[in-house]
Amino acid sequence: MEDKEIIALYFKRDQQAIVETNGKYGPYCRTIAVNLLGSREDAEECVNDTWHTAWRRMPPELPQCLKSFLGRITRNLSISRYRANTAQKRYDGLEVLLSELDECVPDSRGVEQVADAHTLSQLISDWLDSLEDGECALFVGRYWKGCQVKELARRYGCSPNTATQRLARLRRGLKEFLQKEGIAV
Repeated sequence: MEDKEIIALYFKRDQQAIVETNGKYGPYCRTIAVNLLGSREDAEECVNDTWHTAWRRMPPELPQCLKSFLGRITRNLSISRYRANTAQKRYDGLEVLLSELDECVPDSRGVEQVADAHTLSQLISDWLDSLEDGECALFVGRYWKGCQVKELARRYGCSPNTATQRLARLRRGLKEFLQKEGIAV
């Protein structure tokens, strides 16, 4: 089923929207949640919460890209779940992932200095668009989907060390790009 048809089901408040969403985007959202949380049980709860959140937000929201809309919801819910889990000292994998980005993305005070968070988001999107497909996929795989470096290395046919070096180079590139655009990092 096409995304427009699925969104139309949400707007009609038809329960089939959830079934179709799960069929088309369930594996994608589960991958994001499992990569960030490391727990299939927690990931499954986040994905179910994603469907509930999508149901509450459509309408009035009309997503331009359903996959990105659902991925963002899943990622945000997973990060919230991660924070709850780390408060209980259950998991620290996401902390490493997020700390890797500390050097190239401004902290919340820096983001407040930007006219609006959308500007930062747009700049990062522009930077990603400037990358070659393989580099963009590597960066998004690590920092959006939360894939492990070993998994990315296997997927892109390189050693984990090479993948780590490429990611470091990409983070430096993002930092330089943001600084050139006037963002304090």
